[in-house]
Amino acid sequence: MSHVVIIAGSPSKRSRLTGLTDYSSNKLREAGITVEVIHVADLPAEDLVQAKFDSSFIRDALAVVEAADAVIVATPVYKASYSGVLKLFLDLIPQEGLRGKLALPLVIGGSIAHLLAIDYALKPVLAALGGRHILGGVYAVDQGIDRLDDGKYVLSADITTRLDRSLEELILTLEKNGITIS
Repeated sequence: MSHVVIIAGSPSKRSRLTGLTDYSSNKLREAGITVEVIHVADLPAEDLVQAKFDSSFIRDALAVVEAADAVIVATPVYKASYSGVLKLFLDLIPQEGLRGKLALPLVIGGSIAHLLAIDYALKPVLAALGGRHILGGVYAVDQGIDRLDDGKYVLSADITTRLDRSLEELILTLEKNGITIS
C-alpha cells in the first residue's frame, strides 16, 4: 500500500496551510493511500534547534519520512522562502533522505508575488536531499482559503482544481512506479 507523509511546516496548526494539508490528506485517503502528517511545530523546539538526532521525537519523525513512498512538503512563505520551522526539520533529514521518493511542494502566501518561492527556495532543498522526482507543486494565496468557526477550511474552486490535479499526478506517478494503491 502506498504511504505518503505530509510535512506541515507552519508554526501554527490554525494556519490556512492546514486547509491545504487537510484537503490533501483526505483526498489521498479516499484513493486508498496511507497518509501520516508531521506537524513540525509539534516537535520539541529544543530538539529541532539543537539538532538532537538522539531525540525519540526526531527519530520517530525521520522514520516516518524514511518509510514513505512520497513526501508532501507544505509551508507558508516568509521572506520569499519556506518557514524557519520547516528549515529546522529539513536540516535533520539525511542528505539522501528523499532518494527514490516523490515530492510535492504545497506553499501558501499572502500574495501571488511569492509564487516562485516553490522553484527558487523549496525545490532546490528537496533536490539536495536526494529528491529527483519533484512534482510542480501548488501555490495558494491565503485569501483563497476560508477558515470556519468549527476549525474546518473551505478552499476556493481554483485552489481545489489545482490541488486535485497535483494529487492525481502524485497518485498516477506512484502507480506508474509500481507502488500499490489500496
